[in-house]
Amino acid sequence: MSTRENSDGLVVLAVDDERAGLDEMKYLLGSNPRVGRVLTAFDAAEALRLLRSDDPELIGRRDDDESIVDAVFADVSMPGLSGMELARVLTAFRNPPALVFITGHEENALEAFEVGALDYIMKPANADRVDRALRGIEKNKQQSGRGAPKPLEAPAQDDDEVIPVELAGTTRMIPRKEVRWVEAQGDYARLHTTEGSHLVRIPLAQLEERWGEAGFLRIHRSFLVSLSLVTELRMSSSGYSVVLGGGPPKELPVSRRHTRELKDRLVKAPRDNWGQQ
Repeated sequence: MSTRENSDGLVVLAVDDERAGLDEMKYLLGSNPRVGRVLTAFDAAEALRLLRSDDPELIGRRDDDESIVDAVFADVSMPGLSGMELARVLTAFRNPPALVFITGHEENALEAFEVGALDYIMKPANADRVDRALRGIEKNKQQSGRGAPKPLEAPAQDDDEVIPVELAGTTRMIPRKEVRWVEAQGDYARLHTTEGSHLVRIPLAQLEERWGEAGFLRIHRSFLVSLSLVTELRMSSSGYSVVLGGGPPKELPVSRRHTRELKDRLVKAPRDNWGQQ
């Protein structure tokens, strides 16, 4: 394990069992102005020993309930404990660090999404791609209230989350902006786009929390919709429903418990837009 310090910023742990990969990851992270400190580990077991350490030189001034690192950048394929297994251990932490995979294995993208990875970077990584991941970590840290808020850059036009879905043995990346509504199907969710639908292994509640800031709202125990696509709010004897545009019109029911928030959000959205004009 080694460390490198620069100035105030994110504390990041890089994990890779190959020296060349670890050196490259350390260089890309250490060269980024968002990063204040880089720690390294040669495998997942060493990473866990470091994360559970009570060494004051590592912990610094961090709160007792806060992880000693803000993020873990890990390879997927490592001997012993794999990157995916490391991710599952991290989810049990009281305040787990953000997780980013840097790997040459594209087929693991869907599994990475399922274990809650914040980003998935294909090797060879470059500085711009790493910076985009770090930008997401800063935003996630600010929204979770961990640490002092940092000024965030305006998101790039292409900074849209993508969702890996399995199609006939291949993994396709679906941009979130293409999703019109999401339908709950047990522990799975079905993403509906203009081109069709895609089943992903993630609960609707998790997508509701993850996509709330992107303009998606729960309108029913079974439906999450993109508010920007709502063209009508209808009322009938059986209750309210919404009509979605952005493709063939689609009418979806609104449950009574979600009606008030939906109305408030639909009224608030145009007011916000007027204030920006």
